[in-house]
Amino acid sequence: CEKVAAQTGQAPHFIQADLRNVEAVRAAADEAVAKLGSVRVLVNNAARDDRQGLEAVTEESWDESLSVNLRHLFFMCQAVAPHMQRQGGGSIVNFSSIAFLLNMPEIPAYSTAKAGIIGLTKSLAGKLGPDNIRVNAILPGMIVTERQRRLWLTEESIARMQERQCLKRMLVADDLVGPCLFLASDSSAAMTAQTMIIDGGVF
Repeated sequence: CEKVAAQTGQAPHFIQADLRNVEAVRAAADEAVAKLGSVRVLVNNAARDDRQGLEAVTEESWDESLSVNLRHLFFMCQAVAPHMQRQGGGSIVNFSSIAFLLNMPEIPAYSTAKAGIIGLTKSLAGKLGPDNIRVNAILPGMIVTERQRRLWLTEESIARMQERQCLKRMLVADDLVGPCLFLASDSSAAMTAQTMIIDGGVF
């Protein structure tokens, strides 16, 4: 927060919350509104892509994955929507993933959650559209982050994905900034219930 404040003159307000806890989600939304005065944009981008094969999935690990990757998106939208309605509109951007399109065998719960985000996005767009609240989704491809390199990615796996991409370069987090800002802004004022794939041209 201090770094961003020094660079931009705008100090972010950080709210720590366990998004698996619905009451914590609601409290975080209330704190954000109290601090900012209003919320016109919500970006839901919290997830954890744990690997777990079919045979290893338990009830507990399934529920954990869905709570980390899907459930909190709905309850955050539910908490923020009334504030957007009162101020005449807003934009919600839900982060999904192309993972559920790739037939990846080691992430059944994660893939289910990411597919579910598309259904949730379309349903909320239908519900909130009359209130001038737009709801769209971004589906990133293989975004190479420090965490991904540490846990899952190798130079070989990155190279294999780049071979599938039309754009033969590594995708990084900065590649998602422009699409996210577009969906958050009035530049996409007539766009809702849509999915935007940012994967370098795999799909």
